[in-house]
Amino acid sequence: MPNQPEAILKELKSGKYAPVYFLQGEEPYFIDQITNYIENNAIAEHEKGFNQIIMYGKDASMNVVLTNARRFPMMAERQVVIVKEAQNLPDLGKEAGDSLLVNYLANPLPSTILVFAHKYKVLDGRKALAKDLDKKAILVKSDKVPEYKLAPWIDGYVKSKSFTIEPKACQIIAESIGNNLEVLTNEIDKMLINFSEPVQINANHIQQFIGINKDYNNFELTKALSYRDILKANKIISHFSQNPKSNPLIPIVALLYLHFSRLLMVHANKGTNERELAGALKVNPYFMKEYMIAAKNYPLGKVIDNIAYLQEADLRSKGIDASGMNEGEILKELIFKLLH
Repeated sequence: MPNQPEAILKELKSGKYAPVYFLQGEEPYFIDQITNYIENNAIAEHEKGFNQIIMYGKDASMNVVLTNARRFPMMAERQVVIVKEAQNLPDLGKEAGDSLLVNYLANPLPSTILVFAHKYKVLDGRKALAKDLDKKAILVKSDKVPEYKLAPWIDGYVKSKSFTIEPKACQIIAESIGNNLEVLTNEIDKMLINFSEPVQINANHIQQFIGINKDYNNFELTKALSYRDILKANKIISHFSQNPKSNPLIPIVALLYLHFSRLLMVHANKGTNERELAGALKVNPYFMKEYMIAAKNYPLGKVIDNIAYLQEADLRSKGIDASGMNEGEILKELIFKLLH
């Protein structure tokens, strides 16, 4: 079973290093975090000249990597060998390259820390190499954070920086930036650097330091739809149409689809108390009042119709049956259909 990135980082920070790390998966953020930590901390700065080797997959081969890994450190306790963009190793995934690594895993050099940063894809779990890595190395799978877990992840990240964040502000960031963690953390860090001491982050801070308008964003659009506030919803999409690059259609449609899918679950779980329902919907209980009001504003039949409208808009946003409409026109028609 692959290890969780957070658990491995905790081990590294406690000074525990293993001979081989294979970091793989769709989310590069965690792969970079672990790789960077080992690169910056595994050996002392003055030892790196002779004992730290950084190579890139497209410029190397498994034989070259392992020849370096088998080298003994010079006047130091250990050496570090890091293969960045390891997914580009030409013989990885082929019998020759995989056999070489399988043989090394049987007897890795204890004084070497060998790291493969294998981004955007995973090895075939049915093959011998993946099974051996799972048993004999630190195999880490770095998955994308699902949309429903993004707000709690942001909350945890902000707390790790000794700040706190209001639930509404957390949701604005999640729904406006999405789950590209590199972009997300860069924007949060850019905001937090403006404070000399920890504060509670709110929507005004986000507008001031990240540039997400506190009145015209995905979170406020969803809320306007929940309350069936036609005027506010139209003001927001008008703002979006004037700033299309900052407000692309596909993420908006995906977010609204998630919202109305949750309303479907609210109707399907009538009589369930709000805290249990929040768990089923995978939302902060803070937002349950909005969902309960939305369920009253949108009867079951209307929710089902709206999901169909969203599926239609999704196809149009991808250029299928768009009838020559631009993104602003597709969104305007969609919002009209959702509200009426």
